[in-house]
Amino acid sequence: MKVDNWIELSCHPATPTEVVRAIQVRVSRSADAKLRLAFRLDGDIARIQLPPPREPRRGVELWRHTCLEAFVAIEGQAAYHEFNFAPSGAWTIYTFSGYRDGAPLADEVMRPPLRVRSDASRLELETFVRLDRVSALHPRAALRIGLAAVIEASDGFSYWALHHPLNKPDFHRAEGFTLRIEPARPDV
Repeated sequence: MKVDNWIELSCHPATPTEVVRAIQVRVSRSADAKLRLAFRLDGDIARIQLPPPREPRRGVELWRHTCLEAFVAIEGQAAYHEFNFAPSGAWTIYTFSGYRDGAPLADEVMRPPLRVRSDASRLELETFVRLDRVSALHPRAALRIGLAAVIEASDGFSYWALHHPLNKPDFHRAEGFTLRIEPARPDV
């Protein structure tokens, strides 16, 4: 399995915050069709609005509160998937045929496992997505990925992304899917 280094997300300049110091994500892709994501948020965790932990379940409109996100598209295609992960354990997966043209997937077989840890200065969320359950093409295709976070804190909302292509936060823009990951090769 190839493991990438920690990637720094940037706060959109229109939504500054004093509560969050940094958000980093580590992405890796394994030969067994798993896309692993580890989010690490450093800041004053007590000032971040976090939903209480509960049993993992499919959620609704998780992006309206603190939520960590990944957008995954096959290189050269307009279609993409949005994966939302809440620190509560809730998750949602959306499928889009083009820019914001889509709906939630109501398939429990897609349920990603979530592991969340936090202390006074750090929140960590780890998960993986089974690419073979997204489509038959995803495991062997080059992927374009956008990484993002919505943070609801005592000083308001801040929006973080790998790349902000516009003067307002919009994670759905294909120009924001700047991380390219090739298919993993089995160890020989």
